[in-house]
This record gives sequence, C-alpha cells and structure tokens, in this order.
Amino acid sequence: MRLPRPDRPEADVVQALLRQPALRWDAVRQAATPWVQAVREHPAPFWAMESLLKEYPLSRPEGLALMRLAEALLRVPDVETAMALAADQLGRARFDAGGGSAHPLLAGLSARVLELGRRLLPAEGSAPGLLQRLGAQTVVAAAVRALQLLGRQFVLGRHIDEALHEAQAQRAGQPALRFSFDMLGEGARTGRDAERYLAAYHHAIERIAREQPADAAPEQADGISIKLSALHPRYEPAQRQRLFAELLPRLWTLVERAARANMNLTIDAEESERLELSLDLFEALAARVAQAWPQWQGLGLAVQAYQTRSLEVVQEVARLAAAYRLRLMVRLVKGAYWDDEIKRAQELGLAGYPVYTRKQHTDLAYLACARVLLDHAPQVFPQFATHNAGTIAAVLQMARERGAAFEMQRLHGMGEGIYREVLKREPVALRVYAPVGEHRDLLAYLVRRLLENGANSSFVHQLADARVPLDALLVSPFNLQGDPGLPLPAALYGPARPNSASVDLACLADREPLYATARDTAVPTVPEADAAAVDAAMQRLHAGFARWDATPVAGRGAALRRAAEALEARRAEFCGLLVREARKVMADAVAEVREAVDFLRYYAAEAEQRFAPLALPGPTGESNELRLRGRGVFVCISPWNFPLAIFTGQVAAALVAGNSVAAKPAEQTPAVAQRMVALLHGCGVPEDALQLLHGPGETVGAALVRDARCAGVAFTGSTEVAKAIQRSLADKDGPIVPLIAETGGINAMLVDSTALPEQVVDAVIQSAFRSAGQRCSALRLLCLHVHIADAVLRMLAGAMQELVVGDPLQRSTDVGPVIDAQAHAALARHVARLDAQARLVARTPLPAGLAGDHLAPVAYEVRDIAEVREEVFGPVLHVVRWGSGELATPEAVIDRVNALGYGLTLGVQTRIEGRALQVAQRARVGNVYVNRNMIGAVVGVQPFGGEGLSGTGPKAGGPHYLLRFASEQTLTINTAAAGGNAALLAGGR
Repeated sequence: MRLPRPDRPEADVVQALLRQPALRWDAVRQAATPWVQAVREHPAPFWAMESLLKEYPLSRPEGLALMRLAEALLRVPDVETAMALAADQLGRARFDAGGGSAHPLLAGLSARVLELGRRLLPAEGSAPGLLQRLGAQTVVAAAVRALQLLGRQFVLGRHIDEALHEAQAQRAGQPALRFSFDMLGEGARTGRDAERYLAAYHHAIERIAREQPADAAPEQADGISIKLSALHPRYEPAQRQRLFAELLPRLWTLVERAARANMNLTIDAEESERLELSLDLFEALAARVAQAWPQWQGLGLAVQAYQTRSLEVVQEVARLAAAYRLRLMVRLVKGAYWDDEIKRAQELGLAGYPVYTRKQHTDLAYLACARVLLDHAPQVFPQFATHNAGTIAAVLQMARERGAAFEMQRLHGMGEGIYREVLKREPVALRVYAPVGEHRDLLAYLVRRLLENGANSSFVHQLADARVPLDALLVSPFNLQGDPGLPLPAALYGPARPNSASVDLACLADREPLYATARDTAVPTVPEADAAAVDAAMQRLHAGFARWDATPVAGRGAALRRAAEALEARRAEFCGLLVREARKVMADAVAEVREAVDFLRYYAAEAEQRFAPLALPGPTGESNELRLRGRGVFVCISPWNFPLAIFTGQVAAALVAGNSVAAKPAEQTPAVAQRMVALLHGCGVPEDALQLLHGPGETVGAALVRDARCAGVAFTGSTEVAKAIQRSLADKDGPIVPLIAETGGINAMLVDSTALPEQVVDAVIQSAFRSAGQRCSALRLLCLHVHIADAVLRMLAGAMQELVVGDPLQRSTDVGPVIDAQAHAALARHVARLDAQARLVARTPLPAGLAGDHLAPVAYEVRDIAEVREEVFGPVLHVVRWGSGELATPEAVIDRVNALGYGLTLGVQTRIEGRALQVAQRARVGNVYVNRNMIGAVVGVQPFGGEGLSGTGPKAGGPHYLLRFASEQTLTINTAAAGGNAALLAGGR
C-alpha cells in the first residue's frame, strides 16, 4: 500500500491537523482538573512509575543510575561483574533520603540501602578485602532483589498462568477490567527465537481462551498483543518477499486460533521504516479473515500517533474495514521509539523526521486520529491508550458527541491514579496492557518506559510534580507555542556544513529509481597509463600547481561545494556504478556517496577556517603571520573497497590545501574514479590541477611515488604496500616528503557479561559481515566473556543462518561477492586453515547454484588471540573467550590485542561506564566504539585512522587532516623600518 512520505515537512502536517474542528478545551480542562487534583492529593504507591520518577527523576544522576542498573544488573551471571556494575553506577550518584517524598518510610529505606551499596562496593579495578567483598555481595544481592520487586510492578507475571492469576486478583475490585497480554522480549535474532515466541503466543492464546466466558465478545474479553519482529528474525522491508512466504503463515495460525476462541488479537506497532510492511501484512490477514472468519471482530492494529503519517494510517485501517466488511480494532498509542526514530533520520540525512518533534504536535495528532476512529465506528472499535488526563477528557467529549463505542487503555503499573478518578465519574471500559515474561528479559522494555515517561515534558512526569500548575499540565495542544522543534537532519552539523542528503530505502519511491539505474548501468573501460603518460601527467600537474595554489582558498572550497551538490544530484548514477563495478549492495553504495559528499563539504569548510592567515604576537613595530599553502604535486592512491569515498576524500583534501593531484585508483575500480574526476573538472577544478592515472600499483603507482615531482603521498590500503611506499620515498633523492597512510587492522570487540546479547549480535553481524567484511574497520576478533560466550555464540550462529548471500542487484541481499577471484582464493585458503585448526561456530548458507566470487560469512573459535596474526579482509570472524587464565581481565585482553601491533578500531560492549573508559584509555587504537557497531565512521563526527601497523595519521575526516597536506610559512615584517612605528608614537605620549 502507499502512504505519504515519512519525511514530509512537519510544519505542513501540523497545519493540516490544525484545520480539524477544534475541541471545547474549556470543557476538557474542567473535566480533567478534578482528576489531577485528586491524584496529587492521593499519590500513587511508592513503586508506581509516577512515584518512582518523582523520587529519582532521570534529570538527576540517581535516576540515571537506577535506570542503568535496572537495564543490566539482573542479566549479569557472575558476581564479580555484578559488583563492578553496581559499584560503577552507585558510585556516580547519592541516594540519600529526603526531598519531600510522599512515602518517607519506603523512600528512606530504599535510599539507605542504595547509599549503603554506594559506600560498600569497591571501585572498578580495585582489589577489596574479604569484608568489603562480603559487604559488596550482600548489597548486590539486595539490589538484585529490589530490581526484581521493581520489575513486578510493571510485569503482570513471569508466564501466562501467573499473569492470568494476577489479572483475576485485580478484577476482584473491578469486574469489568480487561487485559491485553503482551508476551514480551527482544525481537527475534534467530529462527529458534522466532519459534520460541510463536510457541509462547500459541500457549498464551490457548490459556486466555480457557479463562474466557463463552459468550464474551472480543471487546469485552481479554486478548493478546503480537510483536511481528518477535516472529521472524528478518522483519525488515528488504526481506518482504520472504516475510510473506514465512511470517504470514505463522501469523495466520495465531489469528485463526484467536478467531476460533473469539478473543482479540492486536498487531503491535514497530518502527516507522516497517510501517508499510506492517500494514501490508495486516491487510493480507484481513483478507483471509474476511474469507474464513467474517463474523469475528477481534483483529486489531496498534497505531503510533507520534508518527507524522498516523492520520493516514487510521484512515487506511478504516478503509480496510469497509473494503473487507470487517469490524477491526485499533489501539491508538502515543509511541515508543521516539529517540531511535530521531537518530535514524539524522544518521540517514533524511529530508525530515518520520515522527513529530514536539509533544504538542503528537497530542494534536492523537486527537485527530481519535476523531477519525470515532467517526468510523462501528466498522472500527477504537482503543485509546493514554495516561494523559487532558487527552482522556477530550476523547470522552468526542465519544459522547458521536455515541460511539470505545475503550480506554493503560499500561500495567502506570496511570492507576488517573483512571481511578476517571472511573469514579465516567462509565468507561478500561483495558490494561499487561507485559508478561521473565524480569531479566523485560529490562529493555522497562527502561524504555522509564525513558518515555521520565522526560520532563511527559504528562506522567509532570503529574507527579505539584510545582507544575494545572493550566500548564492541561494546556490545549491547539495553542502551539514555544520551541519550534528539532533542527532538520540537514542542519545536524550547523550552518557551515549541511549534512549529506540520503534516500530511505524503505520507501519505494526512493528505492526503485536506484535499482533501475543500477540494472541499466554498464561499467566503462578505463585505459591504463604507461610510463610516458605518467611523466606527461606529472609534468602538467607540476606546471599547474602554482596557479592552483594561488587560487584563494575560498575559490578552491567553492569548487568542492559545487562538486558535493553535483554528486548528490547524480546519486543514482554513482550508486549504480558502485553496485556494478565495486560489487556493493545498494545500502552500502548510498552510504558511500553520502560519505564522499561529506568529505567535500567538510574539507571545504575546514580549509576556509584553517588556511586563513593567522596573526601571531610579537614586539612593537613588527607584524608576524603564519600561512599555509600547498606542497606541490600530491599522489593519492586509493583502495577498491571505498572507491568513491576514500578516493574523493584524499583528492579533495589535497586539492583544497592548494596541491595539484595525481589520482591513482585501485586497479579493480577505475570507472568510479574516472567519473568522479570528470565531475570535479566540471565543477571548476582545472585539468592541470587533477589528473587520473589508472594502472597496476607495481608500475603506475610505483612510478608516481618515485617521481622527483611527487611532493607527498596519501595512501589507503595494505600495510605491506604502505611500507613499500615508505621505502621508496626514503630511497629517492630530493626533499623528504610526507606519507599519509591508512592501512588495515586486526580489529577486536571486547564484550563483558553486562552487555545485552541481542545488541552484541546485531553489532557483530554488522561489523564483521556488512560489505562482505571488506572494510578497514571491520570486526576480525570477537572477545567474549566466558559467562556469556555460549549463549552469545548460539545467538550469533542463528543470526548468521538468516543472512542472505547473493547478487547485489537483489534488494534482499545482505552479503555480496568479494571484490575479485584473487581475493576469493586467498580467503578460501584462510578458511581452509581454520577448518583444520579451529572450531567452527557458524557458516551462513550459500544458495545453490550461486555463481561468482561469493564467500559465505563464517565464524571460528580460536584458542588464543595470538593465533590471529594478520588481517583477513573478508567475512571471516575469529572468536576467543576471556575471563579466566591469562585473559582473566579486560586489561589483559587489551594488552594482548595491543601486542598484535595494529591499532585501527576497537569495539567495547559493556554497561560499566568506568570500564569502557579504562579500556579506551589502555587501547592503542584510533577509534573506540562503545555499545554500537564498529563501522561507518562519519566525516567530522568520528574522524577515522589508526596507529602502529594501521597507519600514520592524521585522521581522515578530522580537524588535523588538512594540515598534513600543507607547508607552513611565517611572514615577519619590520613595520618600523621605514621611519619608525607611527602607531606607537601616536598613542604612547
């Protein structure tokens, strides 16, 4: 189905929302005021979310420490690490009692326990005595128990039987109370995970149905919520065809069982990039229901009002209900992934955000969606999930005007006070959204709710704060005032440098033109240069250097900016060439074009700032000025793995610094380079300032480096070739010229037992296997703590089975071929050695009959870090365990990694902040990434480059890079030489 673009201008969408009929907000405020007053007079229990946020707000260190302990402590299997985590977090805050708590006894008790823990626990890295250790373990045990009790406030039961028992207990005082049970957990990463969730859903439906009254309609009975990402490990738009073949049948088995039991089943909301996929699957289910169970009225969908397309989504559901003659349920929520959506839009450089950037806009959209749902009753049964008193009162007003049936919903453990007061005055049907699962599995969920409701702007947070006046708490969303919202993704880096624009591959209108262009792209033949061509080019560049260097830096920067604009305009053309010549999947091609654009704009801005003459202090009667200027002819030798981004980055830096450039691309990818050089020429870079010289490194590259007119070399590639260039430069006569080298690395990731396994596996899959492992920054060595190694490796093995190896022109492909037959042969030999010497962890399946240089991603466990002696440039991962013996500590692991001699990237997965900082300090690497993947460094954000065997520095895309391409000149003028210092004489008497 088609929805509007997710990145439409927010202001346009809001203006359309404001055209809806206004509510009588005075009546809304009048209805909601007594509810709020009563809640403030009779606050929620201590462990309720409202009270917890009041006691430990997330704006203070105590709130953040509690959140982080809740997120990680229960899943840590070993006492030593649990102690270190507790010490790290409790040591950052004070939990002293006081501050006007409404529950002084409980608050004081919790504060004393937490403060005692802060004092008793050893600092990370210290060696406590026996008494301290006993005290620490006691406090950790108490903290674990406290977090388990906390979890019970927000999780109805550890399993469905316990949840049903608790639901019955809660219904004792409210017989009409209904529940929607949510079998929680992280999304599936493996096929086994998906099967486990599917079995849990089936069991839950069976048990819920057994407890239902025989004559209860779906809206009157308990139901279940289904998370699609839990039912398939690849629930993403790129796998659409596979999902309809594999996920849809699984879903139908659940829907059919729910229909047979006449209970309600709701498809939960996911991130915005999955929205159209979710709607398409929902429509497929609705079509089947219309055929097999037309009388059933329990199929439902959750809609997030904070998405800018929410109004169109509820209109689409109403259309489906009419088209298939069904009564569908719709749970309208505010939304649960706001910060993730914002970050994704910024990282991708989208034109706008798929979510509203102001709370008032979301509240406004919620009311617009509510109006549409109520207008389409009874084809739609609206379910309004909110804890906002103003929103509740507005919904009740609209529902009364229409006489429509509906229900309200709240989250278990939240909003009890508000709904207690609402139900005293209004005969409203109420359903509780009830999480079910083990506490250690629900920590991410709990923290998400803490973050959502702990924000200063949230109603739940402000409700508990008596200092917030009622007029501010119950302000009309129609009266838009104040903050205009977040800057657009394009403005992420400020006015000096626009963020590179991108396309959203989840959007058909963006995606299809790129693939169509790639399918039609032919790779042109680029002629190789001979010795005469090299000499002629160097002569021309040497002659053109002075004229280009004399061009003002603003002029050189302007040429780069024009090139950035032109490259963005020709995105599809360059993406097609990258897919065809460099064998990249489309997502990597799009990212590479953006990186090249970023290099052009960043170096233009940096040059204009840093190449301006710098006045220096000195004695009277004298002026001193430091100037930067080009060195001469710079030789730029780029690799095949980033034939556009690294090529452009090297060339742009050398050019904007005032050098002329001899650009030598990798033998495998000259067409991309040729196209980029032509673009630069067309944007104002003279041909005698930039020449392309294609050919083998042994002849063309070597000749360029040896040439007496070579004033510097920028090289990215293997350590072996970098050393050969270094020797060649040292051996030739003439000036000593700089070598800027970025080479490979044996990049490691250290994972301790506080890390979230799902997050680790996601980071490992991306870091080790994206781009077929052909990135300088790619993960080569995974270091897993012994207490979680088996579980993480099982999950990793399952996730690797779900990867798709294939043709880069196919959107479903995750891993394309390696660059050429020679690379494939070398990788195959290494894999054969590992087959004989190491333990196979997992190998991704290769489709039958797949032709070309494809290598299945593979992971092996080795005995020792020292066994990984050289960089393996492909989708091959080595795994080692730490936490005992010679690798007992993180420090020991980092020392062994340092001993390998490389120093490019390092990943750290831990919730112990102090440990992450200590590891970063100890590691001799250029880039450290904590709790994320290790690839995709962004220009000006994560300057990239290593040390040791991994390069010379300075970092590409960083503030010191351009200086290496320039020579410095100090100009001193004795201004008093001609008749004395007039300025001094005039002002000194």
